[in-house]
Amino acid sequence: MAESESQEGNYCNREKMVENIKTDMEEVLEEMEKLTVQAAWMAYNYTAIQTNSDLSNALQHLEDVFLMCQDQMEKKWQEVLLE
Repeated sequence: MAESESQEGNYCNREKMVENIKTDMEEVLEEMEKLTVQAAWMAYNYTAIQTNSDLSNALQHLEDVFLMCQDQMEKKWQEVLLE
């Protein structure tokens, strides 16, 4: 009788383990799909930037303006803190 209960316990453990593996695999595959999409968009954007000099110049200008704005915000924030 104890042997039968032990076998049932092992079967339940295996069943849970298989279900856990399936769940883990689904999660890993979903994450891989997301990373694949991100990599594809990065490659697309890289190609677009490399082939279009106007876009590259616009992005550089945008970055420069952002950094200037960030500096100004930091200065204003420091002034507010000192008041």
